[in-house]
Amino acid sequence: MSKSALITGITGQDGAYLAKLLLDKGYDVYGFIARRGSDTLWRLRELDVLERVTLVEGDLLDLSSMIRALEKSQATEIYNLAAQSFVATSWDQPLLTAEVTGVGAVRMLEALRIANPRARFYQASTSEMFGKIQQPMQDEHTPFYPRSPYGVAKLYAHWSTINYRESFGLHASSGILFNHESPLRGIEFVTRKVTDAVARIHAGLQKELRLGNIDAQRDWGFAGDYVEAMWRMLQQEQPDDYVIATGRTTSVREMCRIAFAHVGLNYEDHVVIDPRFYRPAEVDILLGNPAKAKAQLGWEASTPLETLIGMMMEADLRRVAKPA
Repeated sequence: MSKSALITGITGQDGAYLAKLLLDKGYDVYGFIARRGSDTLWRLRELDVLERVTLVEGDLLDLSSMIRALEKSQATEIYNLAAQSFVATSWDQPLLTAEVTGVGAVRMLEALRIANPRARFYQASTSEMFGKIQQPMQDEHTPFYPRSPYGVAKLYAHWSTINYRESFGLHASSGILFNHESPLRGIEFVTRKVTDAVARIHAGLQKELRLGNIDAQRDWGFAGDYVEAMWRMLQQEQPDDYVIATGRTTSVREMCRIAFAHVGLNYEDHVVIDPRFYRPAEVDILLGNPAKAKAQLGWEASTPLETLIGMMMEADLRRVAKPA
């Protein structure tokens, strides 16, 4: 019998890459999807997997729909990737972020405990939980200090996953993923904001790119690499938590330099610092230590940042050149 997986957030960047990975491994893949007025399926189309997945309507605010999705899919693996995941928005919508990103994960854990406690569960945790870093390089033992409503909500979901694992014996693991990008990244995230703007500037459609703190540093990897780590966690005999990162940190400034250089431009001629884009509480630097993932999962990042930015640039250059 083939394995069955249920993915919340299947229409997002990670969900689409994970769906393709699991389909290629022979899984029956179900996507838990909220009804939206706008088209949210473009990533699945771009990876040519939309017709290969089964979409099940539901919402992280509705426990009953989660239980029905578990019953319909008979999933042996559940990947909870859905969230209000844009950090900047979390200050404007802190209650929604708490409800969806934090309590939504607990609803899924509760649905799992009720409907299928033998299934294996993955929670998408985040490096934003480290926030105001307590150690130069963050690993599974680094104390958390979130600096945004998003980070706080994710931390609640993270500790709830541990609590359900220890209280009810669920095979529940968390991946503490550092920043991971791809050509499928949403335009609101800084990496995609940059590559889209560079493509438009190169095409003469705009002249400048407005950003906030370009000296912030992040550990950026490729989402296509990172979903492999998610899958490997659920293949382990014992559930656990893992930092997933490249072990290299780069500033937004340097990322801009790489992107503009891809089309022969100097970022200093086009980037404008705009105070409107500064965060109320900044996370200055994040740098992950993926040693445990390498030792126990046999996983390590394989796509350098320069290659990743090149992939994103080529995709946005094609999008900008394509007639409307």
